[in-house]
Amino acid sequence: MAVTPGHRARGRLGRVSSEGQRFSFRPQRTRTVCIVAAVVVVVLFAVIGTALTEVGEGVFRKGDQYAMIGLGVVFALGIMAVARPRVEADADGVRVRNILGGYELPWGAVRAITFERNQPWMSLELENDDAVSVLAVQRVDKEYAVQAVQAMRALRAAAREEQPAAA
Repeated sequence: MAVTPGHRARGRLGRVSSEGQRFSFRPQRTRTVCIVAAVVVVVLFAVIGTALTEVGEGVFRKGDQYAMIGLGVVFALGIMAVARPRVEADADGVRVRNILGGYELPWGAVRAITFERNQPWMSLELENDDAVSVLAVQRVDKEYAVQAVQAMRALRAAAREEQPAAA
């Protein structure tokens, strides 16, 4: 897929340059599992909530049943938080959103993009010797993860080449 300037690609890039391109990657298999699990939890709690009317000597009233369904929704939202990670990159830098929190980094701050065999997800090694985990690019996504790493490395290289000319 050729990417034209200003076009936003979701995970696939052909030729990468820093001319207005922007791309976004999210975990694929993890998102699918989370969506299925969240739906199952909501349905399960809805069935349990509506089916429970009497338990032993206790009685479930309408408010209790609605609370049970609401609890299922809360659990489903917690499951969906695992599907929240995203990484976006363009000529200016990279934005990483993990389950809790995120980072916005210029390419000048990123020393290397690593994705080693024993790592479950990609990492950004920073110039100050810190590392930022990128949960959006996960090993279980196989070829999709490789495309993400290659695209980010190419975009970082293009941005690094342009930096000395701008100085």
